[in-house]
Amino acid sequence: MAENSKIEWTQSSWNPVTGCNKVSCGCINCYAQKMALRLKAMGQNKYKNGFSITLHPDTLQEPLKWNGHKIIFVCSMSDLFHEKIEDEYILKVFDVMNNASRHIFQVLTKRSERLLKLADKIKWTNNIWMGVTVESQEYIYRIDNLVNIPAHTKFLSLEPLLSSIPNLPLNNIDWVIVGGESGIKARPIKQEWVQDIRDKCISENVPFFFKQWGGINRKKTGSTLDGQLWKQMPEIKHNSRDLF
Repeated sequence: MAENSKIEWTQSSWNPVTGCNKVSCGCINCYAQKMALRLKAMGQNKYKNGFSITLHPDTLQEPLKWNGHKIIFVCSMSDLFHEKIEDEYILKVFDVMNNASRHIFQVLTKRSERLLKLADKIKWTNNIWMGVTVESQEYIYRIDNLVNIPAHTKFLSLEPLLSSIPNLPLNNIDWVIVGGESGIKARPIKQEWVQDIRDKCISENVPFFFKQWGGINRKKTGSTLDGQLWKQMPEIKHNSRDLF
């Protein structure tokens, strides 16, 4: 069965790969690493290697068996474009997404250079949403890489947002997610950073999703921005659009 996700901007998760390593400042307090180590300690076989890159070919066909129409976050516990994952396996994951056309798949990476390198080998059916994480101004080059691939829907995850991004490029971007870091070591997010991004999204007609302020108690801090919730989603660009 699909794993129900607590992430607000998706419904389910699918992890044909688990494990990763830290590549930029947004990774410092990685939730996936903590969860993988916890699951290893609980004796879950899928996480017997902890947070080391581990392929799970036995899970490749799972989305083809799931009933209904789901929005699925791919590799919530890894990065599909990690350098230790062979091209062949990445392409197999995309083949499944191509064939499971009733679902929408959300793929998110910090390794945008490899994404760009492989993009021409991938079949970009319109049920695949491709995104990059940009946690500060330092990493906006990932957006340049993203907009140069032929995915039909492209999105940005500005989470955890760690700085202002005054020069955020939104040309050919279909969706922007923003969120503060959560947990006991959460780094601060400033209201003006979020407001600036929201205002730019409004001016350029890009759907804006504010996930959370974060902090030690993210439920207490909530996700209200200037008195309202911002939970916009991009247009569904395939035949199941009326089912979401």
